[in-house]
Amino acid sequence: MTGGETFQISLEAAEAYEAGFVPALFAEWAPLLVGAAGVRPGQMVLDVACGTGIVARVAADRASSAGRVVGLDLNEAMLTVARRVRTDIEWRQGDVANLPFSDRSFDVVLCQMALMFFPDKVGAMRELRRVCRDRGTIGIVVPAELEAQPAYRAFVEVASAEVGPQARALLGSYWSCGRIDDLTEWCAAADLELVDIQTHDGTARFGSSDELVATEVNGSPLAELVDAVSYEQIRLRTERALSGFVNADGRFEPPLVGRILIARPGHP
Repeated sequence: MTGGETFQISLEAAEAYEAGFVPALFAEWAPLLVGAAGVRPGQMVLDVACGTGIVARVAADRASSAGRVVGLDLNEAMLTVARRVRTDIEWRQGDVANLPFSDRSFDVVLCQMALMFFPDKVGAMRELRRVCRDRGTIGIVVPAELEAQPAYRAFVEVASAEVGPQARALLGSYWSCGRIDDLTEWCAAADLELVDIQTHDGTARFGSSDELVATEVNGSPLAELVDAVSYEQIRLRTERALSGFVNADGRFEPPLVGRILIARPGHP
């Protein structure tokens, strides 16, 4: 899995992200995050690093026409897809390091599966705090650390063995924010009052391990590092390594463990 905050991807990759990552992975987490954050009708909601907009779409359904939902992402290709999929949401290009909104603009500020891509995580969390109202809610979802991910740990090992250190850097960064101690420390440093950190045992839903490989490679910059021969080796080795995650119906559904963090603006 990958995110759009530290690199620009093509429109083709953004379309692959919406078609692959969203139904296989993110569609499960968006309602959990929106629900945990308590989004209600009439609220002002910001989805930071929105990608193609799955969290913003769920939040818009909860906030109803009486509310306002804004999805923000650094990557214009992601926003192009987001605008095509949902025209009734406000989509903005911008950087989490300097959000283009006034202080205390939103009742709820959400960020799903993106914190690990921000170079300054505490600084990013301070920006989420800045644009959140004093009695508002900040909700963040991140994957748990790679050691807690039996299937994805095996996939990262396979891809790294075939492609090299760049693949490990790209894939490994995704799992870099999942330790509860780190999240707790960053909240304190960002002057956030930690309300709760939940661990959710999720499921990645693919028709086969081949679909996982296609999604992980084609929906990220990893595609630029993988030639046809390497891709075939990754596909074959992943199929063998992850054969134990095929369910009774023949579908490939590896586990995906994540953390759901809920916080409020603190008072420094």
